[in-house]
Amino acid sequence: MATPLSVYSFFIFDRHTECIYSKRWTTPPSQTSQTQRTTHGSLPNGTTTTAISSKRANKDTNDAKLIFGTIFSLRRMVRQLGGQDDLFLSYRTGEYKLHYFETPTQLKFVMLTDTRVGSMRTVLHQIWATLYVEYVVKSPLAPVEHKAGVGVANELFEGGLESFMRSIFSIPQ
Repeated sequence: MATPLSVYSFFIFDRHTECIYSKRWTTPPSQTSQTQRTTHGSLPNGTTTTAISSKRANKDTNDAKLIFGTIFSLRRMVRQLGGQDDLFLSYRTGEYKLHYFETPTQLKFVMLTDTRVGSMRTVLHQIWATLYVEYVVKSPLAPVEHKAGVGVANELFEGGLESFMRSIFSIPQ
């Protein structure tokens, strides 16, 4: 029996390079085993779940910065080597595949998946057009600019993204 395809995480970056949304479903296999070693017995006595939560939040922030830096560098390299009309769409490592979609307003949608997953460009476009525009852009309560780390905090967007991703991937509840 073949193993199901997985989605690991999803990020949205605004035109000011800020990560305004991130969602993690599962971690790549090599990171999972590393995380399990850290959380099972190697923590010193007295470490609280708050400390673990803040470490996790710090790691997520660092991951977002690394992902944006990678995208920025690869986009620049593709344009220098191929010209202004060439696009950066994805890249693959031994552990994951990164999919990239940029909107006309310079929002950047990034998804990390299993290496066996095909192009997710149309999926990222659908997330932008049907979920982000409908639930975030058209919401009178959503800020126009996401300054000072204020991200997308919209329950309808969250729920729509979760059910949309469940329809494509086998995501545990």
